[in-house]
Amino acid sequence: MRNIEDLIPQAGFHDTAGLREVGAEVLARYVADSGHPWWRRRPCVIALHGRVPERYVPDLIACVQDPQDTPEVRRALLDLLADRVELLPWLRHEDRASDTSYGMGEAFLKARGLLGDRSAARELATLAASPGRSARDAGDAGLDGLVDRYGADAIMAQLGEDRPEDREFHAWMRYRAGEDVTYALADPDRRVAYVAQQLATDADRLRAYLDEAPTTEAKVWAAYALYGLTEDRDEAKAVYERLGRPRVEVEGLDEDIRAAIVHEYGPGCERQSDPRWRIEAVCVEPSARPDVEDQLRRATAALTAAGLAPKPPVSCGEDNQQGDGTYHVIEVGGDRLLISTLGPYATAEEDAPDAAWRALESAGFRWIDGDTGAIRVTDLCVYYFGGRNAITVDTALFYWQD
Repeated sequence: MRNIEDLIPQAGFHDTAGLREVGAEVLARYVADSGHPWWRRRPCVIALHGRVPERYVPDLIACVQDPQDTPEVRRALLDLLADRVELLPWLRHEDRASDTSYGMGEAFLKARGLLGDRSAARELATLAASPGRSARDAGDAGLDGLVDRYGADAIMAQLGEDRPEDREFHAWMRYRAGEDVTYALADPDRRVAYVAQQLATDADRLRAYLDEAPTTEAKVWAAYALYGLTEDRDEAKAVYERLGRPRVEVEGLDEDIRAAIVHEYGPGCERQSDPRWRIEAVCVEPSARPDVEDQLRRATAALTAAGLAPKPPVSCGEDNQQGDGTYHVIEVGGDRLLISTLGPYATAEEDAPDAAWRALESAGFRWIDGDTGAIRVTDLCVYYFGGRNAITVDTALFYWQD
């Protein structure tokens, strides 16, 4: 039989089937030794599911409780030991709040839910409503553990409906029970309404709700949910017209830039965004996307003709050596010019020589100055380096994310 080192030759590569053939005591002993690399120990933990040797449980629990051990291993062990009630007093202790190792707070709450600790319900509901996937998954798993043990009605009653995250949980439970959740499209918190439109399953019910919804925003959510079900753009446009073409007005934002931004960011904007951006992205014709290579050739030619000796354009991902975005960089002397991929828009990281922006304008580009770039696109929230807030024009047109 191959040994563990052979089965996990390097980080990210392991023989799952081979590890399942390794004896459980061998795996448990290997995991309990923190001297081994975490990237080998973690696959061993996963291979132990359903066959944890009782004699090694104390050693594995000790690893979970060791704040110096690797979080990746500790989290995997908490999943493995999700039925060990002896962990619960330790998990509930106030000292767990001081353990700030990556992801451990979420893992502690998830484990408490799986172990039936109802006192974790409120925190789990908050976690389940998080924008981040890992936090949301942990919260969902913990709440599922409570529901499996006590029933959905008991946990819904315990949480109530005062907080948005509690109402979101109610919507999910009613959806799972096959009940109508259209009512939640009118929730005052957009995050709850967003979840409700995701859960909509009855196109006819949504069409009826368009007439009975108490607010214009609820009607817009219904229209967007209807399109999500039918993918019928003609019907969506007809509803959009009937509703009066609702949209978020942004002072100073012209239609060309608006169209470029709404079609790039509207469909995938964050949950707290105004739903009018989403329906606008569906119903308003997009502006023609530029031929990026042609744009870069024109920009380079214009700068060269102006005697500025531009360097070859590089994408923002290449320039930052990671990630991607919506612009290319052209260096001119000590200045860095940015050319958007969303349209004929250009700017500079710092002040650029007059000759540069004049050359680009002569080639058909619009120079995005500080005032235009600073316009905030109201309630169009986009993930940007940890934030999920309304973005500005310069962020939208010249966006990079690692």
